[in-house]
Amino acid sequence: MRRGRQMKLKAGALLPWTVPPYGYRSAPDRPRDPSGVHIEPAEGAIVQELFARYLDEQGTLLSLAKHLLQLRLPSPRGNQRWSAASLRGLLINPVHTGKLYIGRSRSRPARIRRSATSSAGQPGTRAGSHAGRHVDSDGSVPALVSQEDFDRVQMKLALNKKQATRNNKSHRYLLRALVSCGACQSACIARTTNGGLHYYVCRCQAQPIYSQHDQPCRARCIPAQQLDVLVWDDLCQFMTQPDYIIDALQRAGGGQWLPQDLQSRKQTLRKAQIEISRQLERLTEAYLISIIPLAEYQRRKRPVTTAFLIAS
Repeated sequence: MRRGRQMKLKAGALLPWTVPPYGYRSAPDRPRDPSGVHIEPAEGAIVQELFARYLDEQGTLLSLAKHLLQLRLPSPRGNQRWSAASLRGLLINPVHTGKLYIGRSRSRPARIRRSATSSAGQPGTRAGSHAGRHVDSDGSVPALVSQEDFDRVQMKLALNKKQATRNNKSHRYLLRALVSCGACQSACIARTTNGGLHYYVCRCQAQPIYSQHDQPCRARCIPAQQLDVLVWDDLCQFMTQPDYIIDALQRAGGGQWLPQDLQSRKQTLRKAQIEISRQLERLTEAYLISIIPLAEYQRRKRPVTTAFLIAS
């Protein structure tokens, strides 16, 4: 079945997605048929405008997000604001040129936390070309932008990524990309003033739209030197005392470093297992003393055993 599906995908007889990309709609009676794909007029016009605006000299992902917010256009998932990741995913999708590609994305475990105040999260999905998985399909759909404009957008995206301020390593920060704002839980960026002072600044102060907030964060700037010294001294003290390391490993093994919601869920499941075990014991005891027959015992035991496996 898998080989047959791959052959259909390569032959262009099957769409590589179940949910149409932004700007397209599929036929309700044949949602995986490429011949049933058509352009949604309103969304298609938005896609064309986004490509044209980004190709302007002053076009950036932030400017596109602000423009869409002013127009009050919801994101593809129905959110009030468009994120930079959503806009970039739209601009790098080759389906807007009319071509279908398969195997453009794969799932991977989360490598780092988005914020030091949040959990590591579930495995994410990384889109892009991958060796051995990026296969061009023979199928096609109506095009929204030309191949030339699409290539120009890709070149500008790559150039802006290379010149982004986050890649500026002219100043050294001990906690680069590791500090989060305690007020709004947004990531903090490192900045150096003209006077040579180093700070960790909440990203929501200068660019609240990137952090999905209505108003700029009012948290104060954190002096980088003071925080770096504090964290470095604490780390040195931790590494020179093995008892702290042993205690930390024991706590991590016991699940005490899990987020609060996961800890409460784990405790709830543990209580459910204990209660189900008691029900099984009472049911077995009733059968052993001939209160219920074997057929009734088996009928009652089946859902209890299933519940125990689910709780485990």
